[in-house]
Amino acid sequence: MDYKEAVIANINDFKDGEMKRVSVEGTEVLASRIDGNFYATSAFCPHYGAPLDMGVLNGDRIVCPWHHACFNAKTGDLLEPPSRDSLVRYEVRIDGDGVIVRIPEGVQNSRIPTMVKYDPQSDSRVFLIIGAGAAGNAAAQSLREDGFKGRIVMITHENRTPYDRPNLSKEYLQGKAEDEWMPLRPEGFYDEYGIELMRQRMVVQVDFSSKTISLDKGETLKYDKLLVATGGKARTLGVPGARLKNIFTLRSYDDSDEIIKASKNASQVVVVGASFIGMETAFSLTERKLLVTVIARDSVPFEKTFGKEIGKMFQKQHEENGVTFRLNASISKFEGNDRVEAVVLEGGERVEADLVVIGIGVEPATAFLKGIDLNPDGGIKVDQYFQAAKDVYAAGDIASFPDWRTGEYIRIEHWRTAEQQGRIAAHNMAGKKTAYNSVPFFWTTQAGLNLRYVGHTNNWDNIIIHGDLSSREFIAFYVKDNRVVAAAGNKRDKEIAAIEELIRLNKLPTPEALKSSQVDLLDLMKQWFISK
Repeated sequence: MDYKEAVIANINDFKDGEMKRVSVEGTEVLASRIDGNFYATSAFCPHYGAPLDMGVLNGDRIVCPWHHACFNAKTGDLLEPPSRDSLVRYEVRIDGDGVIVRIPEGVQNSRIPTMVKYDPQSDSRVFLIIGAGAAGNAAAQSLREDGFKGRIVMITHENRTPYDRPNLSKEYLQGKAEDEWMPLRPEGFYDEYGIELMRQRMVVQVDFSSKTISLDKGETLKYDKLLVATGGKARTLGVPGARLKNIFTLRSYDDSDEIIKASKNASQVVVVGASFIGMETAFSLTERKLLVTVIARDSVPFEKTFGKEIGKMFQKQHEENGVTFRLNASISKFEGNDRVEAVVLEGGERVEADLVVIGIGVEPATAFLKGIDLNPDGGIKVDQYFQAAKDVYAAGDIASFPDWRTGEYIRIEHWRTAEQQGRIAAHNMAGKKTAYNSVPFFWTTQAGLNLRYVGHTNNWDNIIIHGDLSSREFIAFYVKDNRVVAAAGNKRDKEIAAIEELIRLNKLPTPEALKSSQVDLLDLMKQWFISK
């Protein structure tokens, strides 16, 4: 194999705990110095191509600035999603004061993690995964990473390979993402690693005592271990006219396709609900030059998630983009002969619409489960290993799990968190006892805002703002019981990545420290690394 070598730096150019991006004859390399030693990997996140030098390095852990995938800087190995691939590791040597990297010709930016293949002769066990979304897909891959050579069957009611669900309300709905971008893996990946995809099938019953599942066409399957990762089901409105044509929810690939098809002959859209799906959909349809009205019961979008001031910021940004709001409003009925023509509010106001998208949240898709305790909201209670019962695990939107920081049971409906949970559940299914101690993270992109959120809380005592909401550049710290439990930020990606690490290590400053001065979070993280 041919290689190219180059001196990328002087050893004195790097401080410990520092990483830099350098170019070697057209190949971008991320170089880092950890405990006096030098390492090099590919420079861009395999997920969406973020430049990793704009993220943070904490010990040997690289955190992507955009969507917080994590990698080992020494080996390039994937540590946390949403990336599914690892970085490429390059050989590094020191010659005098020169740091020299060796790069194979034709090298790619990423690599599939080391995985085993299906080998029933060495392992006859069967692991079933109900659901092929974020958690299910992450679990299937992780099982092969963990050395499980038995049979893996992933069951989905859709006729598709696992796909990038967050994009359905963003670039794909806008018409800016091609179909070929959407699958998480090509079909051949599942074939190569012996991950069976059972499409267009519904699980109608699970017999936990006999370890058997029953499918909608009469077939049964036995399992040794089971992961339930069915995700959420979009809520609908039970008002007159709700069955008229051109009224949609947005949960699946097919839903997004149907909305896109209907939008081509539409001019006025109503989005019901100021949820993430609702607001992202509103922006995406304005990108298609449609007139959009958001109708919601909330007084301010996202008030329960981000607080009133940040919610107002989102609202203003959308209004500047052409969206009209009807807030503190409820819907009494939809009007139309065959297709929807108007949305009527409880006060009698009539909003014309030839396309309606309902985005009022989801509920756990667990109604088919009998013989296992469900929470009142339909969630499944699991322990820190995502185990719900003997040889039964649950992950993703349906899992109610203990927050390792507070002990409180929480359920989170976000993509990256579901992927994290799928990996943890798989580790434990494979016999690698691993407790969940990750930090929840989600992002939303809408109307020119790219907000990142780390941590979790359903309520807070107060919010500390660093930066300026009017300029859209800020970090908001959410304080509960005199402790920062979450943070949200826009145009502060590097700091938000650092905050995730500081939360994970329980090294985040106190509320008093954050109130008294503009703490340099990046410097604080580096100080912790140096002193550890």
